[in-house]
Amino acid sequence: MRIVYTTLLTFLIGYAVAQDTAFKKSDLISSAKVFDMRFTQKEIDTLYSDVLDNVLNYQAMHKLSLNNSVPLSLWQNPVVPGMTFNKIQKPIIWNKVNASVPTNKNDLAFYSIEQLAFLLKNKKISSVELTQFFIDRIKKWGDTLQCVITITQDIAMEQAKKADAEIAAGKYRGLLHGIPYGLKDLFAVKGTKTTWGAAPYKNQNIDEDAFVYTQLKEAGAVLVAKFTLGALAMGDYWYGGRTKNPWNINYGSSGSSAGSTSATVAGLVPFAIGTETYGSIISPSTTCGATGLRPTFGSVSRSGAMALSYSLDKVGPICRSAADAAIVFNYIHGTDGKDQAAVNMPFNYTPQKPIQKMRIAYAKNYFDKIKDTSRNEWKVLTAFKNMGVTLIPVNFPDSGVYNFNIMDVVIGVECAAQFDEMTRNNIDDELTRQTKYDWPNQFRTARFVPAVEYINAQRHRYVLMQKVNEVLQQYDAIICPSRGDGNQGAITNLTGHPVVCVPTGFDKRLNLPTGISFVGKLYDEATILNIADAYQKATPWDDMHPAKFKN
Repeated sequence: MRIVYTTLLTFLIGYAVAQDTAFKKSDLISSAKVFDMRFTQKEIDTLYSDVLDNVLNYQAMHKLSLNNSVPLSLWQNPVVPGMTFNKIQKPIIWNKVNASVPTNKNDLAFYSIEQLAFLLKNKKISSVELTQFFIDRIKKWGDTLQCVITITQDIAMEQAKKADAEIAAGKYRGLLHGIPYGLKDLFAVKGTKTTWGAAPYKNQNIDEDAFVYTQLKEAGAVLVAKFTLGALAMGDYWYGGRTKNPWNINYGSSGSSAGSTSATVAGLVPFAIGTETYGSIISPSTTCGATGLRPTFGSVSRSGAMALSYSLDKVGPICRSAADAAIVFNYIHGTDGKDQAAVNMPFNYTPQKPIQKMRIAYAKNYFDKIKDTSRNEWKVLTAFKNMGVTLIPVNFPDSGVYNFNIMDVVIGVECAAQFDEMTRNNIDDELTRQTKYDWPNQFRTARFVPAVEYINAQRHRYVLMQKVNEVLQQYDAIICPSRGDGNQGAITNLTGHPVVCVPTGFDKRLNLPTGISFVGKLYDEATILNIADAYQKATPWDDMHPAKFKN
């Protein structure tokens, strides 16, 4: 055995000398400092050959390509011991609305899903007409907003004709039957390109239908476009430009669900589907004045979607109201069994459910940081008090709970792993953005996170989940600022809790939309959507639309 070891050691040392990229012992001393470690010379001498052995192992692994769709064998679960959930799905009795085709047909652009569904079900307009109407709007405004990657006209017309035939035959599938919509272009749809917003993949075709697309197809919805996303789901810069904010096209839409949000707010579609890993639904929705629902982690299967971070990625609707978001979520939640983190949980939503007796808190520690009490966040609290809600001040679990930046460790490592070959083969040089804060540098930075630290960050994450659940279990929702003034976004993305954000007016400086977020208990999207809907019925903001896109 000693002879084998000596032979291997001799080979490894020889290999190390021959390779410019291999570690020398002096390199290990320097590298250890990056990991916050200090080793003696004797320890370095002892571990040196093992490190070289690991390098050989890595190199063997690098010869085996991994498709983006290959998952981890480890799965995130937001549930901690002791938690129980209702597993029974009750029938949802949706609102009954009346609507008529407007004299000015452009007004259809901002009709609610319920209004459009009434017109379709009662044959006052056909899905083909409605689909062509929205496709024409996409063609008119898509370039202005830089929000469209592909107009799926052939698919849309085929689905619209099928919807009309089924409705005519009395086979009505529900509120999304015949309704046009758009997908963030990281969802695979057979017969379309799926670009992930990134130049290296702009001609990519994936022969698969994503779960969320299949669900919407079964509901009878009509796919009219695939919308832009920041390259590889970061920000609003994609290979064709920068997606714009409909309220002021001199500003970006934020991201990464950039096109889905911009198009929905501008009335190019009644709704769209986005994803969030760390802010990619809530941030653009807040920036552009949309209603964005980031569901509980695992509430919607991610099969057929680009994987960025397996323990963080979530799928959700971007709409113009909480009522619309509830309708869309009702049709997309659940799993096909292909995403091992996804579950089938009930969505027991009751439209217009009274909220006065609900236990609604607000994050006092975050609001106290907003010294200007004329800001819209404070006006939200006043609106709830005027609705007869007794708000409960609470310190959102933050300081003393979120003691170091868990998110940067977790998201950095997981995202870098998904695009390992891009970094290794210098394909990242093809990405449009190359700043310190863009993926190429972030992926490289993540290479210096030790596996031990990543694992321990996940263990600290588990402790965070326990502590946050202890607080959130006491309330139906906690009202939080949608951005800044705290770590809520990082914390709730790590713990997997659902959040819905809604517009609250406009800021005084830039006259751009502002928003507020409602954080709920795990798998209780229904309650936070009820609360958001009540707020929207008491305020005018969800009924306001950018004037430029009303024609």
